Amino acid sequence: MRSMRETTRVSKGKPKPIERRAKPHGKAHVVTRIVVTWVLNAVGLMIGAWMVPGVSVGSFWWALLATAILGALNALVWPTLIRFALPITAWTLGLGALFLNGFFVWLTAWLMNENGFSVDDIWQGVLLAIWLTVVSVIVTTVLSIDDDAVVYRSVVRRQMRKAGAVSSDVPGILFLEIDGLGHEVLQRAMRDGNAPNLARWVQEGTHHLVRWETDWSSQTGAAQTGLLLGSNENIPAFRWWDKEQGRAVASSAPKDVLAIESSLSTGKGLLYADGASRSNMYSGDAVHSSLTIATLRQQERHHERRGQGYLAYFTNPFAMVRTIVLMVGDMIKEWWNAAEQRRLDVWPRGHRGFVYSLLRAFMVVVQRDLAMSAVIGDIYSGRPVVYATFSGYDEVAHHSGIERPDALAVLRNLDQTFDRIARATPDAPRPYHIVVLSDHGQSQGPTFFQRYGVTLEEVVADAAKAEVVSAEMGDEGVMHLNVTVTAVATSGGAAAAIAKPFAKSTDEDAMTAASGNLAAVGADDNELPEVVTLASGNLGLVSFPRIPHRVTLEEIEERYPAVIPTLREHPGVAFMLVRSAAHGAVAIGKAGVNYLDEARVEGDDPLAPFGENAARKARRTDGFPHVADIMVNSTYWSELEEVAAFEELVGSHGGMGGPQQYPFVLVPDGFALPDRLLLGPGTVHDWMRRWLADVGQDGYADERAAAAH
Repeated sequence: MRSMRETTRVSKGKPKPIERRAKPHGKAHVVTRIVVTWVLNAVGLMIGAWMVPGVSVGSFWWALLATAILGALNALVWPTLIRFALPITAWTLGLGALFLNGFFVWLTAWLMNENGFSVDDIWQGVLLAIWLTVVSVIVTTVLSIDDDAVVYRSVVRRQMRKAGAVSSDVPGILFLEIDGLGHEVLQRAMRDGNAPNLARWVQEGTHHLVRWETDWSSQTGAAQTGLLLGSNENIPAFRWWDKEQGRAVASSAPKDVLAIESSLSTGKGLLYADGASRSNMYSGDAVHSSLTIATLRQQERHHERRGQGYLAYFTNPFAMVRTIVLMVGDMIKEWWNAAEQRRLDVWPRGHRGFVYSLLRAFMVVVQRDLAMSAVIGDIYSGRPVVYATFSGYDEVAHHSGIERPDALAVLRNLDQTFDRIARATPDAPRPYHIVVLSDHGQSQGPTFFQRYGVTLEEVVADAAKAEVVSAEMGDEGVMHLNVTVTAVATSGGAAAAIAKPFAKSTDEDAMTAASGNLAAVGADDNELPEVVTLASGNLGLVSFPRIPHRVTLEEIEERYPAVIPTLREHPGVAFMLVRSAAHGAVAIGKAGVNYLDEARVEGDDPLAPFGENAARKARRTDGFPHVADIMVNSTYWSELEEVAAFEELVGSHGGMGGPQQYPFVLVPDGFALPDRLLLGPGTVHDWMRRWLADVGQDGYADERAAAAH
């Protein structure tokens, strides 16, 4: 681990675990809300009786009584029943809960002796229970009611204690990542009311907002290896051509993730000391892991039975139905937002079809709720350190824009999710601190193709007079979906039987292909492609697979004399990084050249628009064995903070230019902070270990000594 030489500043006072302040509502408000909820649910019951055959309600007063009895059964009986029914509920992917809900509806009618409320059989009860869940979702959403709080406290906490929760006076730390959210975007969201709970933490002085800067590769693969493992060496982009293997590699494909983590792990990642990894790409050597790509096929390494990471999700009797309702609602919102962009001629915008609406609904609803439930389960288990990724904002911002209404709506939902997590901590067997952070930001702008009508692949092919193969990316959302389905499919029980037909495959090669058509490029071909282009946001990679070594500038000029001049003069290209046999690493721009190894510039420095650390980043990337023969960074238009992605994403990340380079860390008051900008995720990793040591976690005690030098 690198030593931390930065001068530190420490806020006054001892760090205090987050305590959620009660909202300023009096008893009258609470009573009013209960009455309004009761009345609306009774109205919903009457409507349901009209809709569902075999169900009848005598009058509104009988509906009020039936709703009260049904609510009492759910509140009093369900927490006890779920202790025995939870495995069945999880194994059946929530279908068992539907039957139990229907039974409760039928039981309510029986208790009333069918006087004023009757249900012919349990199946009519199931249909009515589904409708009542829809009503409940609408009511709780409109009234901003957290209807899960009682379930989590009474059921999940008991389940985790039974499984052996760890009690301690030593605080734990929850690291909650918002994938793809830039520092300035969060600042404005907090100011404008789109992240009110996080804003309140800052306003009350419990947290401080800190900006940090990514490496050149501003994407999740490079960020999470740095954050969780302490190093992202030899990861030049989201995907790259590996000349030794003769194929394209993706930093999110399960087969490649496992190899990358194995090569970078020292066995003492951020989560090695009984930590938990939830919904991440990389595990950080966590002991407990779920929905994490690096450990998807290695659950036997972890002290956690398969499927345990999502068991808490099914403690709520209405989980599955509510999920479906919320997903349908999100799909409708997506169609509306896409139509609004077309109607108002909002630009830039991308294609957003039915398949994407399904994927978006999964990321915004299911992935969020699974991660939240797993984290709350970890809280009640007393895990000393947890790292969880919430990827809904990143997915929506890619297709809608980084501060468009629908992206900010997702951010508001995540803000509420973190508040719910914070409200679970007072019932935990140990105190907790919460650190919220992001792995990178996003920069917006019309894509390279939208601006110029050609792709980077076509520009290179025309200049090289050769066939160029382009390995397209698979959407990160597709990757998360496949990971979730695969995790369920391998968990056992009826849930696995349901999920297996939807899983692409359980073998690693097919799972690698799920991240894109990377496996189809090269690999087993008798003849490798002559030229390959890969895209990672506004970072493009051009490789010559038939030449086994790093191709020099001089060789490119000899073999493909038009390639460098064509890219240099293109208005969508800011600079190229190549290696010269005579001068070493060279960044070539339209009006100048930066000789990185010689520390000199001729003409205008092409790296100047990208900040004072741009040369350092480029020089470091040039030293990676997997660096492409030509690394291409798109132009950055500073007036609107726009870039031109080489893939069809409105909001993108992966290269240099704009907000994508500047993520954030929301740090608890009292935690040590550097006096200079944190550069690179590896540096942030060092500080996270320092914080774990400072709160008293013995597994990181040596970090204090490292930080002092």
